[in-house]
Amino acid sequence: MKKLIAAMLVLLLAGMLVAGCGGAEKKKIVVGLDDNFPPMGFRDDKNNIVGFDVDMAKEAAKRLGMEVEFKPIDWSSKEAELSGKRVDVLWNGLTITEKRKENILFTKAYMENRQIIVVAANSPVKTKADLAGKVVGAQEGSSSIEAIEKDAATMKSFKELKKFGDNVAALMDLKTGRLDAVVVDEIVGRYYIAKKPGEYIILSDNFGSEEYGVGMRKDDKELLGKLQKALDDMKKDGTSAKISKQWFGEDIVK
Repeated sequence: MKKLIAAMLVLLLAGMLVAGCGGAEKKKIVVGLDDNFPPMGFRDDKNNIVGFDVDMAKEAAKRLGMEVEFKPIDWSSKEAELSGKRVDVLWNGLTITEKRKENILFTKAYMENRQIIVVAANSPVKTKADLAGKVVGAQEGSSSIEAIEKDAATMKSFKELKKFGDNVAALMDLKTGRLDAVVVDEIVGRYYIAKKPGEYIILSDNFGSEEYGVGMRKDDKELLGKLQKALDDMKKDGTSAKISKQWFGEDIVK
């Protein structure tokens, strides 16, 4: 009887250990994104979430043997979504900044980007200096706002810096004349402008360059290591170049 009880206890403990290991092993990664940020992440005409970063995340998750879920979030609350564990990573044209590094663990940069100034085709605004006394728009919570704030003298010259929920709304206000200029990520801006030929122009002046990375919680070092290896392998074997060419017509992966 004692032997039987001992055997049952061994089996029970073994089962608990297996269950414990299974629970610790992450099977799914939840990607937080702004679903109105083409071509990085947005909804197509069938309401599916698509984009360059979406394809990159799907490929990386496949290599990690993990299921991937894309969760649209309010981009201005992205750090709270991440720290609150409602998402596991932020992967949607997320700019690496010193300020964000305080709360976010980043992969190496995988893309470079500039903060461009977009105006209407018939606009008298030709340079950054011409923005004095003008109403300028940018997406709230975006690195565009941070880039403008860094150039304090230019920002001070604006009549108003108007913040929008997304870049689409800002560009619509530019088209209707409610704004004089929009500051936006170059990748996003060029994507929209290409769809509306003759409506907008990009000034030669800009608000600086930046780099995109994938962000996660500071304590997710193991996930960072795995994800970085997947990204490095995708770069080496040409997969990231292939995805880039599909969305941008060329390989712009860093």
